Amino acid sequence: MPLLLAILLGIVQGLTEFIPISSTAHMTLFGQLTGMLDPHHPHQWTATIAVVQLGTLLAVLAYFASDIGVISSALVRETLWYRVPLRRQSATARLGWLVIIGSVPIGVLGLLLRRLIEGSLTKNPLLIAGMLAAVAVVMLVAERRRGGERSVDHLRISDALIIGVAQALALLPGASRSGTTISAGLLLGIERAAAARFSFLLSIPALLASGILELLSAVKILSAQQLWHMAIATLAAALSGYISIAFLMTYLRSHRLDLFAYYRLGLAVVIGVLLSLGVLQ
Repeated sequence: MPLLLAILLGIVQGLTEFIPISSTAHMTLFGQLTGMLDPHHPHQWTATIAVVQLGTLLAVLAYFASDIGVISSALVRETLWYRVPLRRQSATARLGWLVIIGSVPIGVLGLLLRRLIEGSLTKNPLLIAGMLAAVAVVMLVAERRRGGERSVDHLRISDALIIGVAQALALLPGASRSGTTISAGLLLGIERAAAARFSFLLSIPALLASGILELLSAVKILSAQQLWHMAIATLAAALSGYISIAFLMTYLRSHRLDLFAYYRLGLAVVIGVLLSLGVLQ
């Protein structure tokens, strides 16, 4: 992986991980168009993406550092020190539990479907185009049918599980973790910016688990130079990821998801055209 491509890879990953346009779709297209994705060894590309995602994990940890500190402190204090029953814990401590509970679906499915995720099926441009369009429609419907303006403090366990299942759907390429989770939040009556905040907090365990798991595999199959370039890509992903989070949190306070939905539909059409021309396969 040339150094310039590594930097571009990190920027693409960081800018698209949190904006609901599917980082996997963009990374896979980037890999195919640059020749970095070896169709005979798709697991290597999966490992590369997962490791570079550690950069976006750093971005979300940095952006929500204050929130994470307060939530973790409340969770430990009320659960371990004072042993307060869950139903009587503060909204801050309960938010920590909701993130843990909401992470269960993707953890279970991620382990069960790991071989499928690492294989060639999830690099299929046709599948990516289909998921880009399908989730775009869901986003448009969610914006028009959303009801209520509940804050994160009013989330229930059932909400966390439903949003967690939506996050697990993002294991399909082209779905978008933020696209599925924010849409699920809107359909549950959660305020748009609050849904985005919970979506980002929910991404932390998933990004950490997949990144570390694939990093252990990458160390075994990549050379020292490749690992160094991946480290540069990860840093680029951290910087661009922080920018994308800040942008989306500000944008969603006064704008709908429509712009991203239409972009997804347009990208799905572009992929279809590139497939018909034989540029993608």
